[in-house]
Amino acid sequence: MSVLLFTIIVLLGAFLAGLLGSLTGLGGGVIIIPLLTLALGVDIHYAIGASIVSVIATSSGSAAAYVKEGITNIRIGMFLEIATTIGAVCGAVVAVYLNANYIAILFGCILIFSAIMTLKKKVDHTTKDDTDKWARFFKLNGSFPDKGTDHPYAVKHVPGGFLMMLFAGTLSGLLGIGSGALKVIAMDNIMRLPFKVSTTTSNFMMGVTAAASAVVYLHRGQIDPGIAMPVCIGVLTGASLGSKVLLRTKTDKLKMVFAVVVAFLALQMIYKGISGL
Repeated sequence: MSVLLFTIIVLLGAFLAGLLGSLTGLGGGVIIIPLLTLALGVDIHYAIGASIVSVIATSSGSAAAYVKEGITNIRIGMFLEIATTIGAVCGAVVAVYLNANYIAILFGCILIFSAIMTLKKKVDHTTKDDTDKWARFFKLNGSFPDKGTDHPYAVKHVPGGFLMMLFAGTLSGLLGIGSGALKVIAMDNIMRLPFKVSTTTSNFMMGVTAAASAVVYLHRGQIDPGIAMPVCIGVLTGASLGSKVLLRTKTDKLKMVFAVVVAFLALQMIYKGISGL
């Protein structure tokens, strides 16, 4: 395969991954890594390196808008970023020495879990009960605007959310994905943040988490510009279009189809990992 043809395939695949990832909330990495490894035969470490760069780009682009609107809780994001950054660096270091087949199996399992979480109905938590001493100490409670009205909320179970974020950061550095499903568990299910706040704050955090692990992959020479550039451009373009389409599209059926596709790719990754052992 020529370099030009390879670049075009990666660019188109990354655009589709960014578009569908934006519409379903799973992110482009869950598609781009199987595309690179299964279809194009790229080593999984280089595929993860390219995916991490795309996560930085997409997170940086969309997070700015949410911060400007006042939905993102920056204090929570920076506090939890301590856990995800430590986890991301540890995950990236472990990935260097871990057999690629084990990474493929783990990646497949996380994909299946992410697909299930995408189909699960989200419960919006909005409470004013101030019960967590850690939330009061770090001043994490806040409010978000909705239709011209500020909705206050209280943060729960801060230590549990911090530990889950440490795990999510480790998987982000190890697998090159945003680990959005685990971050939603931390902020939505454990810390009981409103859905809008948890999703926008998670998006705000992803870029910093990915940047921390990218340093390790860059040091090891596992971020190839020839792969990372078309991946980054394609995913960023697709995600930008997806965010506009999302406002006018009902995504319930799309999420179902996408979850099935992701589950299929996950099984292929697991099979490749097991057969390679």
